[in-house]
Amino acid sequence: MRIGELAALTGASVRSLRHYEQAGLLESDRAPNGYRVYPDLAAARVRNIRFLLGAGLTLDDVRLFLPCLDGDMTTGPVPDRALAVAAGRLAVLDARIAAQTAVRDRLAAVLRQAAGERADPGSATGRTRPAGPSHRTEHAEAGPAHR
Repeated sequence: MRIGELAALTGASVRSLRHYEQAGLLESDRAPNGYRVYPDLAAARVRNIRFLLGAGLTLDDVRLFLPCLDGDMTTGPVPDRALAVAAGRLAVLDARIAAQTAVRDRLAAVLRQAAGERADPGSATGRTRPAGPSHRTEHAEAGPAHR
């Protein structure tokens, strides 16, 4: 099949297919007219490449999966090195998520504290009082040159 057909069949752009080929993940032959011609198995390979990229792996990471890219990756044997790299990527994502969650929790605590300080303790309705000059930001206090 030609590159446009492969692109339409897999949802990958023609540019992506050329990029995968340049990265050594995809191979094509050349027709007499110079067009790229891909084997029918290329569609499964491209879908698997896109799946792995979408899961957060890089093209270099995907290259480690070459032995199992042409079939059903969920049932075929996956190289140990590829699994180790994927596990490493997962650990990095888990660490980033934990760090972002900690930042989010700190920000939420600051907002809760600020909302509590604004609440009018003598009000039975729990209404908040408007922010006064003491709640101005550092930039606002710096003067007109910084506005």
